[in-house]
This record gives sequence, structure tokens and C-alpha cells, in this order.
Amino acid sequence: MKEILNHLFEHKTLTKDQAREVLVNIASGKYNQNQISSFLTVFMMRSITVEELEGFRNALLDLCHRVDLDAYNPIDLCGTGGDGKDTFNISTLSSFVVAANGVHVAKHGNYGVSSSCGSSNVLEALGINFTTDTDALERSIDKYNICFLHAPLFHPAMKSVGPIRRELGVKTFFNMLGPMVNPAFPKRQMVGVFSLELARMYGYLYQQQPEVRYSIIHTLDGYDEVSLTSPFKVISDQKESLLDAEVLGLPRLQHEQIKGGTDVADSARLFMKVLKGEGTTAQTAVVAANAGMALKTARPELEIKEAVAIAKETLESGKAYHLFNRLVTDQKAVGA
Repeated sequence: MKEILNHLFEHKTLTKDQAREVLVNIASGKYNQNQISSFLTVFMMRSITVEELEGFRNALLDLCHRVDLDAYNPIDLCGTGGDGKDTFNISTLSSFVVAANGVHVAKHGNYGVSSSCGSSNVLEALGINFTTDTDALERSIDKYNICFLHAPLFHPAMKSVGPIRRELGVKTFFNMLGPMVNPAFPKRQMVGVFSLELARMYGYLYQQQPEVRYSIIHTLDGYDEVSLTSPFKVISDQKESLLDAEVLGLPRLQHEQIKGGTDVADSARLFMKVLKGEGTTAQTAVVAANAGMALKTARPELEIKEAVAIAKETLESGKAYHLFNRLVTDQKAVGA
């Protein structure tokens, strides 16, 4: 690691193979915590290159415990996090709205690192069990159109850096990797990223995978999701476009209207309120926007306004809530 660190301290970058090798070595415990912290810090002080990002991604995918859900052709809705906006759990809520519309979802998620409550925090608090058991995951996606893939269970490399990331408490390049390393290798993805620069990198990497249908989202005032607070960029396998709330048939929002809970318990209460269709107009709108974009990604034949309207109706009617409730009840029964 000393040679790698000196190389980086001289403002040099890593090749794809070097980046992959470093992450493999981190996963195998070859470096101490100080070395790993120093390595992560380099990428907080300068932009990551496409080659480095690709190498890190390849390492995590090579090392992960793969789960085969190809028969369901699932979609993942996942944001990088790290945007510092601390919104409520929009992509996780949107996942249940999409599942309630008959689209299979393999939701990849983790505990919050740079936010107070990640998808794993809120789902665990609400009774969702995390597992690597393929039969249980298949049963969940078959019966409820959704299963949850808790990142630390599937990525051994995360174990070495998890405590360091939590202590640092800021975004690292692992935030950038999260959406790209779903262990189910889904062929449909809606990805939110925290910068336009990263959106371009993602676009380049996804272009190397012609079998993947994708939408990469970045709202121009800094959100890794459709926040409805300003126009948002969409880079997809179809085209590149700049959209806004009006195009979706939804109101323009202020940041304060989509803030998250103060802690995990508060976030879980907010999650259930919105899921029951009892959220504010703004909360319902922002979930409908993201779920609608995911439905559009999964079903390109849908007009965007139509997809958003379907998502909004699914949320307000309680369909998404009833699906979630059945899933949690079933898991409790199985675990009893």
C-alpha cells in the first residue's frame, strides 16, 4: 500500500487493474485501518477517474456473493447517497410503488453513512429481515415483486471499510459504487447520482453494457434523485434529456418539504405515513416522480406523465402500503 499511496500523493491516478487490485487487497485484510483511511481520503480531495471507478466496481462484483434473479428481470432503484441533502427515504418508498405495479424489484441498499437513515436502517426498523438465502429472496420477489439485498451481506469487501466509513461520516468513492454493484446484476436500473460529473461517468460505463436498460438521474441543485426542486438531468440508454416538475405534471418543491426524519424511528414513522398515502402533497409528489421514472425505465412504451400518474395513484390508493404490509407480516410469520 505504501507504493500506491506515494503514487497517489504525487497526483498520479490508478489504472483499472491497479484499482481492482487495491480493492481486492482491502477485502482480504492486507492493509491496516490507517492505510485504508489515507487511501479513501485521496478520493475526497480529487475527482475519481472512469478507469479507477471501473476497477473498483469490477473488484466488488468479482468478490460479491451473487444471487441469481435473472428469471424475474428485476429493476433496482438506488441512489449513490452523499448528496448531503438528507431527504426522507424516497427511492426505497418508490421501490414499493414500482413493485405494487407488477414490476419486479431487487432493491440494493445499506445503512446510512453520510445521511442519518439509509434504506437498510428504515426497513430493518419496520421489520424487514435481511438474508443471503436465495430461496427466501426468490420467494419474496415471486410473491411480492420485491426483495431487499442488504449490501454488507453480499459484499465482503465492505466489512473492512464499513467502520472507517462510519467514523469518517462523509461520502467516499464507495457511495459512487453502490448502485453499480447490485449482487443480482439487474438488467434494468434507475440510478441517482450526486453530481453531473458522476452521471457522465455512469453513462460511459453503462454504455459498455448494451444489455442493460438504465436511467441515470441528477437534479441540478445537487440531489441524487428527482427532488422536484429544480430541473433534472436524465441520461438513459434511449437518450439524454433535461426535465422539470412541470413535464411530470407535478408541483415545484422546496428543500424543506422533502426533508427526512431526525433519527431512524422518526424516519420509519415518516416512511409509513407516506406509504399509507397520508403524506403531504410534496412527499407524495416526489415519490411519484421517482417511481414514475423507474416505471418509465422498466416500461419505455409509457409516456412519462402517464408513468408518474400511475405511480401517484398507486401510492394514494394504498396499494403500495398493502404490499409492504403483507411482506412484513409474511416475514414475521416465517421467522416465528
